Amino acid sequence: MKNLIKRNLNGKTVLFLFILTNIVYTIMLTITIPKVMQFSGGMKILDMMPTGYSAEYVNTFLSTLGEQGRDAYLFKQLPIDMIYPFLFGISYCLVLAYFLNKLGKLESHLFYFCLIPLFSGLFDYCENIGIIAMINSYPNNSILLTQITSLFTILKSAATTLYFLSLIIFLMMVGKQRLFQTSKLKNEGR
Repeated sequence: MKNLIKRNLNGKTVLFLFILTNIVYTIMLTITIPKVMQFSGGMKILDMMPTGYSAEYVNTFLSTLGEQGRDAYLFKQLPIDMIYPFLFGISYCLVLAYFLNKLGKLESHLFYFCLIPLFSGLFDYCENIGIIAMINSYPNNSILLTQITSLFTILKSAATTLYFLSLIIFLMMVGKQRLFQTSKLKNEGR
């Protein structure tokens, strides 16, 4: 795994995947999610509830969506959300690996932080499969299916939060390293 990441750690590849991932995310935020939200009566879609949801919420939400809203979720939002977790996992894994490499820490135990977005992507896929199952079984959703899907939503959100906190810390470390190097060069130039 580490060797695969190292082979793809050039700036152009990382930047391309980062931009592509965020284009897909922007499409979801500006087109497909608002399309579903038109039918939701102000209720949040399941993907966007980081603390999870109850069976009662899911049933009310799917009822409020109506057939057109459920179709929009199933055939407009979820297909693009089946691409996004892969892109998120790969690109953000490489982004973190890129900065760890800049710090000279890619070979350390810190490498394992690069795996967090891959887990986030995996949890997102599990969440999506659960949402598809709940839409397809509506109005006969099982409480167990809702609980499992909600758990994957929470795990996805927790992993994503942990990743971005880690990224901020590593970016601060890179910034500190750059400032130190710049200061050292100025002092040597005297």
